[in-house]
Amino acid sequence: MVELLHNVKPDSNLDFLLHTGGGDIDAAEKLMYIVRKTVGIARLRVIVPDFAKSAGTLMALAADAIVMSDSSELGPIDPQIALGDGRGNRISHSVMSYLEAYRVHAEAVRNNPDDVVACLMLNKLDPATLNVFEAAKNRAQKLAEEHLHRWMFHGQKGDYTKVASALLDNKRWLAHGQMIGYQAAQELELIVEYLPPDDPVWRAFWQLYCHQRLAIKDEETLFESDYVSLCM
Repeated sequence: MVELLHNVKPDSNLDFLLHTGGGDIDAAEKLMYIVRKTVGIARLRVIVPDFAKSAGTLMALAADAIVMSDSSELGPIDPQIALGDGRGNRISHSVMSYLEAYRVHAEAVRNNPDDVVACLMLNKLDPATLNVFEAAKNRAQKLAEEHLHRWMFHGQKGDYTKVASALLDNKRWLAHGQMIGYQAAQELELIVEYLPPDDPVWRAFWQLYCHQRLAIKDEETLFESDYVSLCM
């Protein structure tokens, strides 16, 4: 990212085309910190031609506006953590679902200490894992709030806590990969600039995205600007 921004003058408006399935929340925070430091007092738009999910959505929240069309989608920001199953396998767990299971079973035991099923299920939940998952949830919530408060909602009305909580809500979004299209994003009160698929500007974005996708193989990642193109 440093290389991509090398020739960008400070306080310059920037369009950041983003396509990602997500990843590490710490990396997402640092990448957007670097971008925002370069943009400074100018305007940053994140363009989502296809999808920016999970940590990608957290990155998009650091923009002044998200540019979307009919093919664009964001996703819930509920953290997913991979844990070993004791047999050498790594299994992805929904942090929010795990915490919700604890809340439900703990409440059932409080209401009826003789509830055998609830006691059995509660004993299967590891206290140390609960602490890790609670911290991961709070981390995602805090970063979403900070991005919205500092940038997207800066100088505007917007309940950043409400929006961050909505994006974490696994009852509203029943799957981590569930689509949040431009209309749903607008309903969440995110700042979304909608461009129809036949808009000439959107066609240019889409053409660039398609050329980039064709230029790389599966499992490769492309970082590109008008200055440098890095394929990893």
